[in-house]
Amino acid sequence: MRVFQVLEFNQFTTGSVHQMFQAAAGLHERGHEVTIVSRPAEELEEKAHAQGIQFHGLALRNQFDLVSIIGLRRLVRTLRPDVIHVHKGVAHAVALAATLRDRVGAFVVNRGVSFPLDVWNRGKYRTDRVDRVVTVCRQIKDVVVESGRLPPAKVDVIYAGTDMNLFHPDMHDPRAFRREKGILDDRFLITQVGIRDWKGWMELVDSLSDIVPRHPNAHVALIGCRNEEDLQMVRDYATRRGVPWNVTAVEYRADMPAVFAASDLVVDASWAGTGITGTIREALAMRKPVIATDSGGNRELLSSPDVGWVIPMKDRNALSQTLLDVIEHPERARTVARNGREHVAKSFSKDLRITRLEELYRSILESKRPRQLATD
Repeated sequence: MRVFQVLEFNQFTTGSVHQMFQAAAGLHERGHEVTIVSRPAEELEEKAHAQGIQFHGLALRNQFDLVSIIGLRRLVRTLRPDVIHVHKGVAHAVALAATLRDRVGAFVVNRGVSFPLDVWNRGKYRTDRVDRVVTVCRQIKDVVVESGRLPPAKVDVIYAGTDMNLFHPDMHDPRAFRREKGILDDRFLITQVGIRDWKGWMELVDSLSDIVPRHPNAHVALIGCRNEEDLQMVRDYATRRGVPWNVTAVEYRADMPAVFAASDLVVDASWAGTGITGTIREALAMRKPVIATDSGGNRELLSSPDVGWVIPMKDRNALSQTLLDVIEHPERARTVARNGREHVAKSFSKDLRITRLEELYRSILESKRPRQLATD
């Protein structure tokens, strides 16, 4: 199959770019002809070319970017893709406009956030030119079906995938990140990724302040500060909560397996916008105990107490108590962590995701073939 993966985001600081590129690379490895269309970006283009994937840069400034619409239309007419798979709102709108007269065999839309569809974007999903909406968890499917008033059969759940070889606990130095950041080996290191308000990082610091009197070696690393302003914001909040020496503000990292290898526990305290938290899935693959709020599809990932802890959103007492449970019952935590890696390998791996995408694309294309060809 000839497949376009289209996404306006172009930096490997967001999960959507990682998942788009994973799909592109995985499909290419299986013999499909893949083209990435995104805003020009040196890193993304170099990685694409290193994998043997075509890359075309378009500005994709907004949903009405006429230059990008014309540019994508030319690409479609030249390369004639069988499938266009779009991953965000601008890509979705531009691709619909670009294929108005040049229909493709399968038009697939990704949806990875749990925010409801509204009057401004609902039509892009309801049009019969969109063959299928792919959500990264069942909870988002339910939101899309209800808020978009879509038939359930139009929305498929394909879980985001984890590279089990990259996120392998035996392949990474568990002390490297600690040495770099000056975090002592005797610290119980709790890691959370993301410092947007709705990621719940402040709630985690609040709970840290609750447990430090009992466990003064508890330490939180907050990953994903974009600039000095973000770093200082985290430091200031930790100071106000009385735990300045128990919190490390950390820049965005491209070496998350090494960060997780150094961690004793990984937390996601999000209270909005969540699909299935990628960092929790990756931490499970790294054989780490995890705590996640009951946000988005996290309960689908942590489907049993045997693989992780799920707590209510914005429940400080529940988070504080669960932190204590993990710290004070290390053997239980190790057992759950071992189960977690097996769980991800079985149900949330990269290979399984690529297989599901292949099957989806083929089923759409086959359903559109003339009846006489289907009986040949």
